[in-house]
Amino acid sequence: MFSRSAGRLFNKSSMLGARRTMATAPQKVPMSIHEPNKYINYQRIQDNLEIVRKRLNRPLTLSEKILYGHLDDAVNQDIQRGVSYLQLRPDRVVCQDATAQMALLQFMSAGIPDVAVPSSVHCDHLILGEYGAESDLARAKEVNREVYDFLATTCAKYNLGFWGPGSGIIHQIVIENYAFPGALIIGTDSHTPNAGGLGAAAVGVGGADAVDVMAGIPWELKCPKAIGVKLTGRLNGWTSPKDIILEVAGILTVKGGTGAIVEYFGSGVESVSATGMGTVCNMGAEIGATTSVFPFTESMHRYLVSTGRPQIADASRAFAHNLRADEGAHYDEVVEINLSELEPRINGPFTPDLMTPLAKFKATAQEKAWPQDISACLIGSCTNSSYEDMSRAASLAKEALDAGLKVKADFIVTPGSEQIRATTERDGLLEIFRQAGGNILANACGPCIGQWARHDIKKGERNTIITSYNRNFTGRNDGNPATHGFVASPEVVTAMAFGGSTDFNPITDTLTTPSGKPFKFTPPNGAELPARGFDAGQDTYQAPPTDRSGVSVQVSPESQRLQLLEPFVAWDGKDVENVPILIKVRGKCTTDHISMAGPWLKYRGHLDNISNNMLIGATNSENGEANSVRNQITGAFDAVPATARDYKARGVRWVVVGDENYGEGSSREHAAMSVRFLGGAAVIVKSFARIHETNLKKQGLLPLTFNNPADYDRINPDDKLSILGLKTLTPGKALTLRVTKPSGENFDIVVDHTFNENQITWFKAGSALNYIAAANNQ
Repeated sequence: MFSRSAGRLFNKSSMLGARRTMATAPQKVPMSIHEPNKYINYQRIQDNLEIVRKRLNRPLTLSEKILYGHLDDAVNQDIQRGVSYLQLRPDRVVCQDATAQMALLQFMSAGIPDVAVPSSVHCDHLILGEYGAESDLARAKEVNREVYDFLATTCAKYNLGFWGPGSGIIHQIVIENYAFPGALIIGTDSHTPNAGGLGAAAVGVGGADAVDVMAGIPWELKCPKAIGVKLTGRLNGWTSPKDIILEVAGILTVKGGTGAIVEYFGSGVESVSATGMGTVCNMGAEIGATTSVFPFTESMHRYLVSTGRPQIADASRAFAHNLRADEGAHYDEVVEINLSELEPRINGPFTPDLMTPLAKFKATAQEKAWPQDISACLIGSCTNSSYEDMSRAASLAKEALDAGLKVKADFIVTPGSEQIRATTERDGLLEIFRQAGGNILANACGPCIGQWARHDIKKGERNTIITSYNRNFTGRNDGNPATHGFVASPEVVTAMAFGGSTDFNPITDTLTTPSGKPFKFTPPNGAELPARGFDAGQDTYQAPPTDRSGVSVQVSPESQRLQLLEPFVAWDGKDVENVPILIKVRGKCTTDHISMAGPWLKYRGHLDNISNNMLIGATNSENGEANSVRNQITGAFDAVPATARDYKARGVRWVVVGDENYGEGSSREHAAMSVRFLGGAAVIVKSFARIHETNLKKQGLLPLTFNNPADYDRINPDDKLSILGLKTLTPGKALTLRVTKPSGENFDIVVDHTFNENQITWFKAGSALNYIAAANNQ
């Protein structure tokens, strides 16, 4: 047994409340107000589960109910956790603008006239946060006009909904408009699991997976294991839903959820709001989980009613027996957290799983010599921008303002959606933040994803920031590798903005007011939902036209932002022989290291240009430097992309060798496409993050893992590698990696793969898209 603070880890099953089954399900409930003729199919879930129950003859977890309820063929589908590849029929596809460009370019090249399932695109990633909402949004519309026009016309042409710039962050829009209990949603962003706050199994994927579903092809997912998190007690005082996931991240680490769905249950669930559950599920991406999900609760019903979906609220309540786990459902492991004992946490720096209780943060910061002065505090983002979050943070800011205090650090607020902005503006919450010295940014991702034009700190200058975001990798927010980024609840972040120092504990310490009196915060308070209802604000949604025949999509050959795709070449039927190692990566290598965001976001629709950032953030094991590798032909050191382009020009393929949890982080498929585009043949690592491994397969690459992780150390950057056995590539059958030293000496090691029969067809065709296009043209 393992224990840390309020968490406990077991390898036993959990007992859950029994619920009887029903023979029928609610009928004819529209999925959303934007698609009144598309209906929730609870009956499919019901029918599939009746088949699966007879086959498995055991209780089911909630995540199993949702996934198996969406099986393409419940009768014949092999079902083994951690082994089988499920063929699923998702209810919806959602794409953010940065990844949507490549996803839609791929969809267009498949030659399919319109999307097969309800789909939408959300413009949230390309808005740079700098001066404030109005000027930043106006500039983004001008700078990104070509991309926005492409996305809008493509959506109109192929029957997708389009949420224009200023609408808000994709995940907030989804929970406000599209998510519903029991839904299966895929999205081209790693934080798609945010919709788990409304009981949906929402999974982050690469664009090629989205193309499959939009093309009407079943979506393939390795049958996840199940991690249960049992919540008891009740949230109180300073503790917020954010602290639940900060605690879970500390227990499970950044790869502890890989290959599993995290499922919350227990009496404590009832004390968490629907949007609070969304926060917990959102940041489940930071532990590598396939997704996270909560059972149906009355807070979900309240939220659905408040956001104009009473029919869905009532239908999900009637279907609640299939929206929670069965009694006796077995989890592969269980974490238990007593919410009554849970205290606020601050996680970081540089990784979201380094958990420090707030009570120990001062001492730990001093011990670790983290920069004491806090330069910036940022709240909002897709993780924490609900009305509840904003109202609780505003209660603290108002209290400090009334005492005559102003913030000591830069204070930046990002509303998650136009609806949240309009509602919090109407109710005076944003004005409180302004009076305290806050800067309100546009309804977009902004600094959370590196879209932050920061002027107060020079690159390389050590400083501390605290955010209510989800991810804090090195350089993630401001591009400065010396910025120590910490993650906490919006309440703690707001209070720390007034304290201005890592030495300040807002729960126990006092501040001195301008009049010389001591001031101490009282616990935050706020409303789960706005008493006056939500204000929708400006209408930023574009529905696809009924007649799409006259819509045209144009991509200029001279464009530096968009580029039509050329198919990758098919496999030549041969083994990979005697190729150089482009880079042997040492240590953490996230998708931010492989394909950076920030200023590179503008090239997300142009494969050639975006490939100039390939692996420029990865640490080269040969010299300990980033973006400096030896060209094994010329002997000269150069940038990683430049070296890859030189190999490609010479007709030489290459491989990447990497460390643990390679590809952790974002769903961005550019991290795979650029490797393929510049001539990569394989990526060989100790272990992969789930989405990135799938993305590599989709692009016709070989994602391989060392059968013995210690073999990573036997390979040097100047070795040549051969991958043998591709002619008989078979599921479950290992391949041979022949390592040839500069001296000519060689030895063989075993490398594993996770290809199934279907994925092998992708490899042979050159990519999954090639396979789809060929099938469509038959």
